[in-house]
Amino acid sequence: MPSFKNNRMSEDIHRELPDIIRQLKDPRIGSMLSVVRVDLAGDGSHCKVYISSLLGEEDTKQSVKGLRSAAGFVRRELFARLKMRKSPEIEFIADNSIAKGAEISRKLQNMEYNQTETEDEDAED
Repeated sequence: MPSFKNNRMSEDIHRELPDIIRQLKDPRIGSMLSVVRVDLAGDGSHCKVYISSLLGEEDTKQSVKGLRSAAGFVRRELFARLKMRKSPEIEFIADNSIAKGAEISRKLQNMEYNQTETEDEDAED
């Protein structure tokens, strides 16, 4: 069961990661990345970071490859910024939740548009 300290550290990591990612110069890392979720192990030794991109799943996968190669730098920066007792091993995981959310939103808008068209046609009759 996660403790308060563990949750707070996860939130701190979630807050600092986007700034650290923006500093990276790897061309594989996209500019439209979002840190979706951070799962920190109970002992603080391992951290799973879920990354998503607005540009699609393929861009997310390429960005995760670049982030995995820069994991040492990211780990060192987190350690320095958060003054942690020990630095967790970071695992970046591609997540397509932003793309799925955008697709659902688009479908809902289309349904709403079609429904209003149907109501307008019924009102004219």
